[in-house]
Amino acid sequence: MKTIRQIGSLAFVLGLFIVIFAGIPWHVLVADDPVVPWWLRIAVFCLLGGVLVVLVTLALEQRTAGTSAETPLPADSDSKVLLLNSDAVPGRQTSEILGLVQGHTVFAIWLGKDLSAIVRLILGGELTEYTEMMGRARTTATNRMMAQAAQMGADAIINARYMTTSVVGSAAELLVYGTAVKLSK
Repeated sequence: MKTIRQIGSLAFVLGLFIVIFAGIPWHVLVADDPVVPWWLRIAVFCLLGGVLVVLVTLALEQRTAGTSAETPLPADSDSKVLLLNSDAVPGRQTSEILGLVQGHTVFAIWLGKDLSAIVRLILGGELTEYTEMMGRARTTATNRMMAQAAQMGADAIINARYMTTSVVGSAAELLVYGTAVKLSK
């Protein structure tokens, strides 16, 4: 699927550049000739077809994989990792510092939800589409960090911090990090 999507992206970019850098100048120079040349027709079909291929492959991938790309925690029921934003676990001593652990994800919402959020932005109220998106991103990033800590044999993650940035449009990057530690018994 990824290869097909990349081919669609390449067709889109190639078509777009031909239309912009060759088609527009051609139209300016020969605006009185109504016949569209074959190369410009192919470029337009590549542009539109590329967008269609990318959208279809993304829809199929989301349908087969589900909407969430969460990495599950390890199957061991014994591997419960305590998550704190303080620098110590109350009543327990840190016996070993295992190092930095992190979880990272970039989430976006589809255009339909983005448009409804824009309407809500105009009318006022909570942007529930973005709230849900950031909640899923936070859960995914936290699960990835906790899975990494469990693989290291950590009992807890201290000094957990979340950071978020806007990547492009309605896509947001979320990073969570902390220090994996072993606790004394």
